[in-house]
Amino acid sequence: MTASPTTATSIPPPASAAPAPPLRVAIVTESFLPQVNGVTNSVCRVAEHLAARGHEALILAPGAGPAHYAGFPVVRVPGVPLPFYRGFTGGLPARRCLTTALRSFGPDVVHLASPALLGLTAVDVARRWALPTVAVYQTDLPGFVARYGVPAGDVLWPLLHRIHAAVDRTLAPSSATLRELADHDVPRLSLWQRGVDTERFHPRHRDPALRRRLAPGGEVIVGYVGRLARDKRVDLLAHVLRLRGVRLVVVGDGPDRERLRRRLRGAVFLGQRTGAELSRVHASLDVFVHTGADETFCQAVQEALASGVPVVAPASGGPLDLVLPELNGLLFAPDSVRELRVAVGRLVHNAPLRDRLAAAARPTVQARTWDVIGDQLLEHYRSVIAPTGVPAAAPAAGGAGPAPLRSRSSPP
Repeated sequence: MTASPTTATSIPPPASAAPAPPLRVAIVTESFLPQVNGVTNSVCRVAEHLAARGHEALILAPGAGPAHYAGFPVVRVPGVPLPFYRGFTGGLPARRCLTTALRSFGPDVVHLASPALLGLTAVDVARRWALPTVAVYQTDLPGFVARYGVPAGDVLWPLLHRIHAAVDRTLAPSSATLRELADHDVPRLSLWQRGVDTERFHPRHRDPALRRRLAPGGEVIVGYVGRLARDKRVDLLAHVLRLRGVRLVVVGDGPDRERLRRRLRGAVFLGQRTGAELSRVHASLDVFVHTGADETFCQAVQEALASGVPVVAPASGGPLDLVLPELNGLLFAPDSVRELRVAVGRLVHNAPLRDRLAAAARPTVQARTWDVIGDQLLEHYRSVIAPTGVPAAAPAAGGAGPAPLRSRSSPP
């Protein structure tokens, strides 16, 4: 029987008015620093929120990289480079490593970030030790690999269903993703969107000097921020380049960088930008364009809106929840180059429309701070740990460490 997304809860109610005890959260992620992508960024924000709220965390991630983040240890497990995506390391099913780490840490809940092979093993280990699990669906894996000519949907969907059918709760970032998972009979679904740093991404970071450098002729600055990879369909920006009075700015890095430089001659490539530099670039755009059609959420769109920039994006996936046509941006049919050109052209050549959408952009996302979204995640954790919200394996009194884990086959 197909699950109904209309019955999925978005925010579980707080279980008790009393102060809740600190949680111990094991985060098993298929991607982490130094790789920069949506999964990594989300895990970083979750870890930062856990630290700010006084919780403990352990991060388990594939490949080499930092040994600590936000004051929490990062345990590295074996990984393998994807043959069709240069620079990306996927996790391997490291059962012994996961078992040792989880038993030693004694988590109250296991957070699975975009689980695949590593996540599948983590689910099996967690179930063996009766650990509550929350899976965050962040990557459209079937759509992702299909963009690289790998028709693996018939293999990946059974894998994904096996993972998500075994966890206590699956969190989807958008209503479109929620419906897709329900159509594949994934049970126990809830909506959990993404937060945005509304101080870091703010119209006040608009930089007139940067704008003069990017568009010395006073052109309308149209920008893309994201990975430079085939699945993002950045090639489509070639049609934007042909519009009169446009300066195209591309921010990001990835395996397609050099090919796109040749394809998008005349565009300004700024490379990877972070921190204050990224804030200034976002706020200094006149129009933000996203081309990827397989997004489960699309954080870059939300950051552009928070920066007061109107957005043009495909009418599919995550952007459907973020872009409100004729209010804060415009949508185009994902496979229509003509609609893309028309949408961008409308904003480029109609300054009053562009200004009206820009003024409305920030108010549509400014309530979605990471503090709010992070606290929603904590309630999801507590909801699966125990009906009362009390951790099933709370740290022992006196700082003696976590209570021992209990196997499903062990007596209480």
